[in-house]
Amino acid sequence: MTRGRGIRRSAALAVALGLGLSGSLVAGPAGEEEKEGPSVRWGTCPEDVAAEAAPVVLECGTVPVPKDYADPDGGRIELMISRLASTDPDKRRGTLMLNPGGPGGSGLSQPAFLANRGIPSEVLDTYDMIGMDTRGIGRSAPVACGFTPEGPYFANIPPYAVDDAAVTARAKVVKKVAEQCAERDKDGVLPHLTTANTARDLDRIRAALGEERTSFLGYSYGTALGAAYASMFPERSDRIVLDSNIGDTHLDRDGMRRFALGVEQTFPDFARWAAARHDSYGLGRTPAEVRRTYFTLAGRLDEKPVDGFDGGMLRQITFSFLFKEVQYSKLAQLWQTMKSGGDAKDLRTLVARSGPADQRDQGDGTADTPPSLDNQLSVFLAVSCNDVKWPTSVDTYRKGVAEDRARYPMFGAAAANILPCAFWPYARAEKPVAIDDDGPRNILLVQNLRDVPTPHVGGKLLRQKFADRSRLVSVDDSGHGVYVYGDNPCALNTTTRYLVDGKMPKMDAFCPAG
Repeated sequence: MTRGRGIRRSAALAVALGLGLSGSLVAGPAGEEEKEGPSVRWGTCPEDVAAEAAPVVLECGTVPVPKDYADPDGGRIELMISRLASTDPDKRRGTLMLNPGGPGGSGLSQPAFLANRGIPSEVLDTYDMIGMDTRGIGRSAPVACGFTPEGPYFANIPPYAVDDAAVTARAKVVKKVAEQCAERDKDGVLPHLTTANTARDLDRIRAALGEERTSFLGYSYGTALGAAYASMFPERSDRIVLDSNIGDTHLDRDGMRRFALGVEQTFPDFARWAAARHDSYGLGRTPAEVRRTYFTLAGRLDEKPVDGFDGGMLRQITFSFLFKEVQYSKLAQLWQTMKSGGDAKDLRTLVARSGPADQRDQGDGTADTPPSLDNQLSVFLAVSCNDVKWPTSVDTYRKGVAEDRARYPMFGAAAANILPCAFWPYARAEKPVAIDDDGPRNILLVQNLRDVPTPHVGGKLLRQKFADRSRLVSVDDSGHGVYVYGDNPCALNTTTRYLVDGKMPKMDAFCPAG
């Protein structure tokens, strides 16, 4: 592997983020979704899942679902789910289904992750915690377009487009990517990866578990899935918590472009942190100076990349490291090395060392391995492109990039850049799931004020769409993920009260920093 490819590979693993139709197929209140399937036969989990969950012990099983809900008697696929069962029958209320986001994130070990991270024991007593690999992911009919970290498509976020020519060049790359996905879809699963179908899968899982209703806790893209389930099956939804909201039941171009807004709103937190530590990192004595350092470094790498590490990679890594304050020191160290003229070996080592453990390359995406980078990227594309119609004109993306480069100079020219969805070869099977505000008041929306991929406006959008079915808890904090993932006591207590006792705030609530 060359040094340039090594940096590309390490950068890809650090920024492969997992946030994401003609006809009128919709879920009916009764009918084929209502059919009771076989009950789940629980057994031991795959070895890697068990190791990741330790010391918590999970059970795993499978649930068969139609590959195509428009043809329910046709082919079927198997979904793998996991369970951390309540051990207190007197307190047990039912099931709490979990989704970590993406689309493309594996959730088999998520019950254990939350337990190990300290989710209140009352929640563990109240619910059987249900994790899963949703359709297309990991051990649930996995798909793979054949992406590699060394290839031209190695992250879900498009590269920063320095000018119009960069958008045009990227369009040629993503057109081939869309064609590549179709060519490799030998089992015909790819066009059936949609949020609506995944919501239908959740209802099949509910039935297989023998539950009349199910609760749900979803993060990031998981909020779109939860919003879809609560809209398609309102009377089968119990207590719904949507944390770090996209703003709808799907990720569309507007949602992608809001990533740039999230960077602008969140970066000042890092800038203040770095300015207070200028004597250690030398990135600027004031937040304004730290911001200027960002543009200076990015511009320098645009002009002269360091053995494959260019300004676009700096911007993407900065984007991903703004997700949590715990990563600020790693980001500052990386900037410091670049600012002092560090060589390619230094950069490669820092990027590899800084990549989150759960974003490592994990295999080839087959049913016998955890999700690979290829699998995660492929699911992200399939769901995002299948859910909603994307613009097909390259000029539309060139215009958007120019607008957002001026409006959001830190990251706008990346978030607005063209995706393979512009050339997606599959026709949409149905319209995006419409939010249904006619149902029980059971949707608690939790949102940090400053969040890179899901800015606060996403929570406000869902609050408006769900109307009186929902309440919004706004948290004066920075980062992606609030409940258990963050450390705000007000947000933790409010969400726990709702999950355990069903106490929904009477009005929208604000949680001060703490």
